[in-house]
Amino acid sequence: MKRVFDFTVAFFGLFAASPIILGTLIAVKLTSPGPALFRQTRVGRNEVPFTCFKLRTMYDGTRDLPSHVAGSSPITPLGHFLRKTKLDELPQLWNIILGDMSFVGPRPCLPIQTELVERRRDHGLYRIRPGITGVSQVQGVDMSDAKKLADLDATYLDDMSLATDIRLIVRTVTGAGQGDPANNA
Repeated sequence: MKRVFDFTVAFFGLFAASPIILGTLIAVKLTSPGPALFRQTRVGRNEVPFTCFKLRTMYDGTRDLPSHVAGSSPITPLGHFLRKTKLDELPQLWNIILGDMSFVGPRPCLPIQTELVERRRDHGLYRIRPGITGVSQVQGVDMSDAKKLADLDATYLDDMSLATDIRLIVRTVTGAGQGDPANNA
């Protein structure tokens, strides 16, 4: 049921959001050099790496680091707005259609975040697809505390349902989860 919901909503959402995505891709391209679409390897379901798509919010050439390590200096002026409004996440609808992600699940981390990968493995979180949003995201917990993040993400396994997913999506859309330390700096 979760996969059917994810695919259906992502398919129609991508169609509906395509003018916004296109306009934002153009704005990113016009306001800073480099590709407008950002691609990054993340750890997915069963620890299989996948390419995560986002709108680029940092200057081209910024090192591949988690936001809490990179800080706010590499974020473009438009990037701050895209992160605050979560518009940078819209291309991840394509990741959902491909089956790499879900709307709700643990936020996908970078392979270099080894402590977080290990703690999530210990909790069995790699049984499920990573999500655009999740329990930690709506509570404003960033990826700087691997133990706290993995422990909180694991609570989703006990309460995973369509109703929980809809509740977390609504909380995200209505502004919960401004926990990106790079954006808040």
